[in-house]
Amino acid sequence: MGRGVSKTPSPADIERERRLAEALRENLRKRKAQAREAKAENPPKD
Repeated sequence: MGRGVSKTPSPADIERERRLAEALRENLRKRKAQAREAKAENPPKD
């Protein structure tokens, strides 16, 4: 279970993780914006 837990991550690993997290957040923001736009274009019919 404890793969890689004992060794401290290298600066390159930290940077990769940081970039990945930022990319995921940006992706989520874009998807939420698209969902809002889609909802505005297609209001509920009831």
